[in-house]
Amino acid sequence: MSPGAEGMGSGTSRRTRCLRSVYSEHRGGINWLSLSPDGDHLLTCSEDGTARLWETKGLQCCALLQGHDSYVTHGHLENDVAYTCSADHTVRKWDMATGGCMHVFRGHTSIVNRVLVASGCLFSGSYDRTARCWNPDSGRQLQEFRGHRNGVLALAHFSAQDLVPDYALSGGQGGDFLVTGSTDCTVKLWLVLNGHCCHTLRGHQGAILCMLLDVPGRALFTGSRDHTVRCWDLATGEQTRVLQDHQGSIICLEFVNRHLYSGSTDRTVKCWMVASGECVRTYKSHRHTVSTLQFYEGILFTGSGDSCARAFDTTSGILRRVFKGHKFIINCLQVHNQMLYTVSHDCTMRVWDVRGLYKCDQGEDSESRWKGSFGIGLSRVRRNRVGCLGLSHRPTTATSTRNDQEGREDTLELD
Repeated sequence: MSPGAEGMGSGTSRRTRCLRSVYSEHRGGINWLSLSPDGDHLLTCSEDGTARLWETKGLQCCALLQGHDSYVTHGHLENDVAYTCSADHTVRKWDMATGGCMHVFRGHTSIVNRVLVASGCLFSGSYDRTARCWNPDSGRQLQEFRGHRNGVLALAHFSAQDLVPDYALSGGQGGDFLVTGSTDCTVKLWLVLNGHCCHTLRGHQGAILCMLLDVPGRALFTGSRDHTVRCWDLATGEQTRVLQDHQGSIICLEFVNRHLYSGSTDRTVKCWMVASGECVRTYKSHRHTVSTLQFYEGILFTGSGDSCARAFDTTSGILRRVFKGHKFIINCLQVHNQMLYTVSHDCTMRVWDVRGLYKCDQGEDSESRWKGSFGIGLSRVRRNRVGCLGLSHRPTTATSTRNDQEGREDTLELD
């Protein structure tokens, strides 16, 4: 579909002017959206078994990545290559210039739901209870991390030399570490070199659905189905704090300048002061699960199961804007160059112009946002064979039903 083919008809008003483009090339729900490090490309991963590459300048689809035998669960984008993983048990590497498949990584025996590239290695996590490390150039498996009693949903990576000098991992020896979060309620820290499990972090009473790292602060944050966020010391493996205020599962996390944001099935986002563990603000107005979030220049953008994206002023907590138009859950979003990109299980990617929305004097520096934020998409949580959550893609609130019937493509400006 050409840019702006939906929702941009005659009489464009203040309510509709933010919607710039609607892209409906995919024939299945879009599970994931990734932005390249240089900001030049986007990667969409879909239920239709394909992934697509898009140029952010002009937003044209520049490559169709075909080859998976089942739906594509997740992806990772570099500046010249892309990686995708699938329910067909494989990971694939793609040449962004040609769209050709460069390698197929085989070895997993169940759905692969997460990929990560770090320190020259490719990592994958699967419902087969393992994570694996691959040589991204040869396709050879370098290591298998086996020890979880259930599926691996989340991955993170750090290097020991990035920690403060008194780190205790691996007896003080340096090296790279993989962090895995599982539906068996545990987190494990592994030494990549030999596959040794250095620490098993126990405390959660539910599946680990998301996690992220603050390596300079040597901290790990994990979100769980048990309604809590837990903080861990990376060097010792000790639990340092439990953040308890949510009334539902923790789906997504974001860390910015000593503030941690958590999105939940209780329809709220909470902001925590990491040092004290205090919940300093709650962002409400969602009518369904908060499925994804991102901080950008003093604004917190959220996507929800109610099919809307929202923009909150992080200092005041005021809801600044509601982006309406999607028909089903928003699975992922990205903000780049004052453009908001949202993808949904309604098979579309929508692009919104959010210039003029930002306030840059919020006391939170957008450059300090850790890019290693992780969250398990709700579209995949729903299919989790161990039954983490029984959530539907499609919102069931009265508001979402009304939006479907009206077919509106609009934004509400609330500032």
